[in-house]
Amino acid sequence: MFPNELPSPLTRRELLSRSALGLGSLAFMGWAQNGLQAQPKEGQPRAKGSIAIKEPHFKPRAKRVIQFFLNGGPSHVDTFDYKPSLAKYAGKPLSVTQLTERKTGAAFPSPFKFKPYGESGIPVSEIFQKTAAHIDDMAIVRSMYADVPNHEPSLMLMNCGDSLQTRPSMGSWLLYGLGAETQNLPGFVAMCPRGLPIKDTSNWQAGFLPGAFQGTYIDSQHTQLSKLIENIEHPHVSRQVQQNQLSLIERWNRRHQEKRLDDRLESRIRSFELAFRMQQEAQDAFNIDSEPQYIRELYGNGVHARQTLIARRLIERGVRYVQLWHGAGQPWDNHSNIEAEHRKLAAQIDQPIAALMTDLKQRGLFEDTLLIWGGEFGRTPTVELSGDGKPISGRDHNHYGFSVWLAGGGIKGGTVYGATDEFGFAAVENRTSVHDLHATILHVLGLDHERLTYRYQGRDFRLTDVHGKILRGILA
Repeated sequence: MFPNELPSPLTRRELLSRSALGLGSLAFMGWAQNGLQAQPKEGQPRAKGSIAIKEPHFKPRAKRVIQFFLNGGPSHVDTFDYKPSLAKYAGKPLSVTQLTERKTGAAFPSPFKFKPYGESGIPVSEIFQKTAAHIDDMAIVRSMYADVPNHEPSLMLMNCGDSLQTRPSMGSWLLYGLGAETQNLPGFVAMCPRGLPIKDTSNWQAGFLPGAFQGTYIDSQHTQLSKLIENIEHPHVSRQVQQNQLSLIERWNRRHQEKRLDDRLESRIRSFELAFRMQQEAQDAFNIDSEPQYIRELYGNGVHARQTLIARRLIERGVRYVQLWHGAGQPWDNHSNIEAEHRKLAAQIDQPIAALMTDLKQRGLFEDTLLIWGGEFGRTPTVELSGDGKPISGRDHNHYGFSVWLAGGGIKGGTVYGATDEFGFAAVENRTSVHDLHATILHVLGLDHERLTYRYQGRDFRLTDVHGKILRGILA
């Protein structure tokens, strides 16, 4: 080696293979030097580095987000978009049938009763009657549309802003734009019981953003912490032994870091730091047994009640974005027998959603927490037909028109925005793209969607691509 020659840089694979414990050492030393032991929620240490808190573009109305994502496509005409014409023309053919993905037949009236709720008098289906008690705090967007009637690209579009290319998820963009309020827990959590086909992280990925902004997946079907969060506990080594090991090799890692520069190293170190801190903090954050009995009864029983209550506990502790998946194992994709299936699915989340709104109001958190509800698309107003042409009491995919609702910080309650046609097939009034929805969500959180950009491969990317308008009609 010549006197002025630097050591050749290691590849990422070599780095990880030679210094697996070393990376953990860096994580531990950062923890030790900054006194980052897990603390009570009112004394949470602020995050540092790339995820440190950043100033918004303007004063935000909301500071955090809880999103209910109904995987599979809930039927808007059976939930929040009442269409009495379907009953009037029940059994009669509609001209929209040639536009559906699968073969559908005549007009199919909702099997559920609707009635007006609140001072706003907005009609809501009986299957969401507990949620409907808060209708005067909700803005129903009835004019959503997506690009295609297929699940995977529509999931990507709704979560990442693009149905074809790999892009960062909305939660990752929020962390990038606003930073995290705590470094003892992830800033972005996606809770999805059983995970199944969507456990591949594609819907909560960081994409081309630094890995520190990626969502942390939680398999919320479990109650035991070691199963709830993968690898949260070391199976053989105690916490004290881990500290001793990490301290021993700390100086080797610092020497390694000084000679080899790699932007990806920060993300890896951040991952180790977070994992180390969470060993203590998560024990409290994910333990709902410490909640009063009346609060647990308010949310009800079952995995979705539990994960909704955990979501409230997480945002109290500084988590920026919590996404609650529903329908991963049993999706809202009800091509047949929609009455029984939608009723069963709604029963799992109606009480928890209503309880969360009540709970947030009691704690003074509702005013600066944004709630979002919806899926990747809606369902057809016509009945789906089997292979032999017989009705099967279900609905096909419908990306031409569907509903989402928002509530909480910055949202004008008791509001209906946009409309689908007489039968609920296509958005016709104030048509709202997914980019418009994303632009509005960012706006409520104090971010200008046109200014929130990240340069990658010579281009400034943003969540809304080159589209998006703010839905002023739903803003308080």
